[in-house]
Amino acid sequence: MKGSKVLLGVTGGIAAYKAVEVVRLLTKAGMEVQVMMTPSAKRFMGELTFQALTRRAVPITSLEPAASDRIEHIDLAQWGDLLCIAPATANTIAKLAHGIADNIVPEVFLAFDGPVLVVPAMNDVMYRNRATQDNLEILRQRGVEVLDPEVGELACGTSGPGRFPEPPVVVDAILSLLAPKDLEGKRVLVTAGPTREFFDAVRFISNPSTGRMGFAIAKAAAMRGAEVLLVAGPTELSTPLGVKRVDVVSALDMYREVVDRAHWADVIVKSAAVADFRPAQKSDEKLKKSQLKELAIPLEPNPDILKALGEKKGDTLLVGFAVESHDLVNNALDKLKRKNLDLIVANEAAEGFAKETNRAMIIRRDGTLRTTSLMSKEELAWVILDEVVGVLSTKEGSK
Repeated sequence: MKGSKVLLGVTGGIAAYKAVEVVRLLTKAGMEVQVMMTPSAKRFMGELTFQALTRRAVPITSLEPAASDRIEHIDLAQWGDLLCIAPATANTIAKLAHGIADNIVPEVFLAFDGPVLVVPAMNDVMYRNRATQDNLEILRQRGVEVLDPEVGELACGTSGPGRFPEPPVVVDAILSLLAPKDLEGKRVLVTAGPTREFFDAVRFISNPSTGRMGFAIAKAAAMRGAEVLLVAGPTELSTPLGVKRVDVVSALDMYREVVDRAHWADVIVKSAAVADFRPAQKSDEKLKKSQLKELAIPLEPNPDILKALGEKKGDTLLVGFAVESHDLVNNALDKLKRKNLDLIVANEAAEGFAKETNRAMIIRRDGTLRTTSLMSKEELAWVILDEVVGVLSTKEGSK
C-alpha cells in the first residue's frame, strides 16, 4: 500500500488538531496525502502545518484562483485512491448525506468514486441526535465506511460517545480500506503472547513474549478481508480493528480454546509462545519467602497444541513458529515435518522476543525458503500472510 494516495478532509471541530498526527502516520507509512480543509477548520488549525507535513498546498475552497486548465475538486477526486473525512462534524455529515457542496470537502466527496471513510467527532448529544444518526445511516447505506467515535471526555466538558478515535486507529481503518482483500471469505485463527503457569497465588513461570507478532498477523489478516479470531495470552496490547479476541492465561486454557475452535478455521497461525511445562502442584496461597528458599518445583509437560492441530488439521492451512538459538533451518524443517505444518516461520531467539522488529526465514512444506531482512513485526506479518495466500492458491488450484 506504499504510494497510495489519500485525500484527507479536515472539518471544523476541536479534534482537527488530531488530524495532524493522522497525516504524520500516513506519510510515515509511505503514502501520499493531500489535505483539504473547510473554512471553519481553518479557524481551529492553520493550513501551514498540513502543508509542511505533506509538501502540498492545502485547498480551502474551490472558489480560490486556480490554473485555468484545472477544476480543483474534480482533479483532486481523480487523484486520490481513498477519501477520509476526519474529523467529520455534524454539519459536514449532513452536507455529505444530502449532497450540499458549499466548500471543497463535500465537493470532492460528490466527485469521488472510490472508498470513503468518515470519522465523526462532536458533542455526545449532537452525535446521538436523531438527525445525525439518520445522516450517518444514509452514508452507510451508500457504501461509506463510518468509524464510530470513542466514548470518553469531550472538549465541551461532558463525557460520552463523540470522541475522535486515537490517530493510529484512524490510520488502521484507512489501511484496511486500501488493503487487498485476498483473504476475503477465509476464517483465520491466530494465537499470540505468552502463557503463565502459576505455582502459587501470585508467582508463575513464563517467557518474555509480548504478543506483538501474533497481534500484527491478526490485524493484517482482518485488513485483508479475513474473519479473524485471536486467542491471546496475557498481554497489554489492544485488540486490532475488526478482530474477535479470546483471552487465556495458561497453556491448558489455550489448548482448550484452540483445539475446540480448530474446525472453524481455514487458516491457523500458531504464533503464541506457550510454556512447555507447568508446575505439577500449585499453592492456592502466596508462599512465604522462607518457604521459597528450599522450594523445588516439580514440572509436568503441557499438551503440545501445535502437534494436536497437525494430527487432525484436514484441509486447514497450519502455520507454526520456531524460535531457535542454533541450527535454525534444520531445526525448523524438523519441526515442520514432525508437526505436519504447511508453513513455518523461523527466527533466532535473540531477534524476536520483546522487540518491535524481527527477521525470519519462512519455509513452505515443499522446502521453498524465503528470508526476510530486519523489519517491523507489522511488516513481517504482511510477508507471512503473502506466503499464506500463496499456499492457499496452490492448494485450491490443485483441487
